[in-house]
Amino acid sequence: MKVSVLAFDLADNATGRADLLARLLLPRYDVEVVGPQFGPALWAPARGGPVRYRAVRAGGYPGFAARVPELLRAIDGDVLLASKPRPTSLGLGLLARTRRRRPLVLDIDDWELGFFYRGGAWGTLGRALDLADPNGFGATWLMERLVRRADALTVASRFLERRFGGAFLTHVRDTEAWDPARWPAGEARARLGVGERRVVMFLGTPRGHKGVEDLVEAVRVLGAGVVLVLVGVAPASAWARRVAALEQVRCVGEVPFDDVPRYLAGADVVAVPQRATTDTLGQVPAKLFDAMALARPIVSTRVSMIPEILEGCGVLVEPGDPAALAAALAGLLGDPAGAAELGRRARARCEARYSFRAARATLYPLLDGLAAR
Repeated sequence: MKVSVLAFDLADNATGRADLLARLLLPRYDVEVVGPQFGPALWAPARGGPVRYRAVRAGGYPGFAARVPELLRAIDGDVLLASKPRPTSLGLGLLARTRRRRPLVLDIDDWELGFFYRGGAWGTLGRALDLADPNGFGATWLMERLVRRADALTVASRFLERRFGGAFLTHVRDTEAWDPARWPAGEARARLGVGERRVVMFLGTPRGHKGVEDLVEAVRVLGAGVVLVLVGVAPASAWARRVAALEQVRCVGEVPFDDVPRYLAGADVVAVPQRATTDTLGQVPAKLFDAMALARPIVSTRVSMIPEILEGCGVLVEPGDPAALAAALAGLLGDPAGAAELGRRARARCEARYSFRAARATLYPLLDGLAAR
């Protein structure tokens, strides 16, 4: 059986969730990720892995309309799995289902409208007036109203579960591939060039709602013996140039998914300092599970369902509080044995609840049942 996973933009970091879904399905099904590519290349971390991609280069309206027939021809699976309720994933999935009688599953891992609401009334209005964007505010608003048209739903957070229902399928990691014994810390630290300094690490794109500015301020007060490593931030980027004056910050560009443990193993503490915004109401940061799988101690914030995930195996502070963040980081850096025990508990929790095995126990029966019907 073939599954077409539909991603709304293969040049965007939202490809990460589509890639994860595909990896979960690969042992049992023929899987291909399909979608428009609005940028010049496939999103860098998704390159070179086991997942097969079929991208269709595209732009805004009116030209995008000419690409729709090609995209629909590419969506040829026996089961369709749309990642996110966006026009170029769910919308195309609904159109494809009218051409071929195929079941359509919708996976929701973010509250997409929350990204539009973050700018307030005027910012939302401005986005609503951008009619050239195939995934603009108006079209995404419509997609949320069409969520129930899918044959089945999976959701990645409690907020999304309350809003939409569906089967619970949060982010997960391959805990076998991410076994800490396979990734020596010494090699990772040598790769990072941090010497004897303690390492606080952040993984991902430094967008405002992720609280990286709070983290930079927190590390600044910890002194020269601590270095902040930002994995996923290109050294030549505008954001990196903004913090270039702080010698404590090191930026590592985007790395393939399968190479992340080569860097993450060098972290003494992983920070996930989410802010409380409309972006984060329904979001569960995928990087939590990177750190948990690799048994890294975590400092995060009381946002969304992070407290549930890290209960008993992570340190939590209030969002938007650099002083509290600095104190929590200092506490773990000053207690290596306690930090290591916290990391071990995080990995045990990941193996039990947030592993590929746990996710497949939900996803496989769902897809098999739909295909049988």
